[in-house]
Amino acid sequence: MSVLDSTLDCNKSLKINFNGGDLSSDAGLILFKEFFHKIGLEKLLKNKFKTHDKALFRHHTDPENLLQSIYQIFGAYFEDDCADELRHDPVMRTILNKDNLASQPTMSRFFNRMDESTMQQLSEVTRILRRRLYSVQIPEFLLLDLDSTLLDTYGKQEGNGFNYHYQSYGYHPLVCYDGLTGDLLKIQLRDGTDYSCTGVVDFLQSILNELSEDCPDTKLFLRGDSGFATPDLYEQCESNGISYAIRLKENPVLIRSAKDIEDDLTDKVKKDALSYAVSYGEFMYKAAKWPYARRVVCKVEKPANQMVFLHTFVVTNMDSEPLDVIHFYCKRGTMENFIKESKNGFDFAAVSSSSKLVNANRLQIHALAYNLFNWFKRLVLPMKFRKLQADTIRMKLIKIAAKVVRSARYMVFKLCSSCPYQEEFIETLSNIRQLQVELE
Repeated sequence: MSVLDSTLDCNKSLKINFNGGDLSSDAGLILFKEFFHKIGLEKLLKNKFKTHDKALFRHHTDPENLLQSIYQIFGAYFEDDCADELRHDPVMRTILNKDNLASQPTMSRFFNRMDESTMQQLSEVTRILRRRLYSVQIPEFLLLDLDSTLLDTYGKQEGNGFNYHYQSYGYHPLVCYDGLTGDLLKIQLRDGTDYSCTGVVDFLQSILNELSEDCPDTKLFLRGDSGFATPDLYEQCESNGISYAIRLKENPVLIRSAKDIEDDLTDKVKKDALSYAVSYGEFMYKAAKWPYARRVVCKVEKPANQMVFLHTFVVTNMDSEPLDVIHFYCKRGTMENFIKESKNGFDFAAVSSSSKLVNANRLQIHALAYNLFNWFKRLVLPMKFRKLQADTIRMKLIKIAAKVVRSARYMVFKLCSSCPYQEEFIETLSNIRQLQVELE
């Protein structure tokens, strides 16, 4: 049955057809177009990004393909096949200034041309953009949250391996977020069999080198779980003036060293053995491979309605009270939210190529999209929108219906009159126009 002017059985007075004209459901992407113009993204990509392409001419250039990939991620069009579905979308064609978008085969060939040089170029682009955004407000503190996660793989993919911690096959990338803003400072794709701290010193050093040049007066802090409890990382932090708090795995020596703290907790629970109770303390500790003793703060707690003591040990070079150090460390739980947002909102798991290098490049593109979205959220969105997740922002500000009306001089996007977030849309646009960014 044709849907042209078809009536509905539920209501014979209703008809539907596809004669509405040149419409789009992603009018909010125009806000990102304006934001990208303000921070100079398009010009930066034209100057800094190029694959090793043997073709003398491409109708769809590398910077255009990269920009299309970023816009598709913003619109939650994560699959490569979405490029074909969006080829004639009026908003996508307008913001990319093209008659038609690159097709799925074109985008796939673009991804497969990527190599080590494009990895470096993407890293340099991110660094330049971060420097530009920091020109709006240089951060007084940066909180380096280290972690690792699992990206599922399927079939025979280079670097695929079984990770015993996650009990699954995949890649095991190393990540570092700014715990205060959610900015992704760096992500590195690794084999699935790599341990959490494998390569962490070299990984962190590149971040420190960048920050020492771009933000020399910014105070650095670092947090990591017990997977990063390695003396090489402690020494690196101490030599670079970083205040750190890294959890230690329990061992008999640590348990014995915490006996005084346990005794204090035992005294507290004598009169009330059912309620929750906790004691804090500290001691100096030297593991066999450490060149000298370091400060370890400890929390011993008794859960409610239980008769066992639970221990938390954190090695640190901070001077704060044990309670404050433990609370500082425990707040790294926000890191899990950043990772979840990266995976669910920006499809970091898009590592379907058989080549690990191609997957590493695609991961960097998704990381760049995540950072651009996070900067957009932090700098120009209305205050009440800044803590929302990406999917919610998409529904409120990107997925807006619009009709295109063309005249001799202008192309007008007439947005949905019943959009409930018109004020927020206008405020965002106003914030973008007021944004003062220093471009090189």
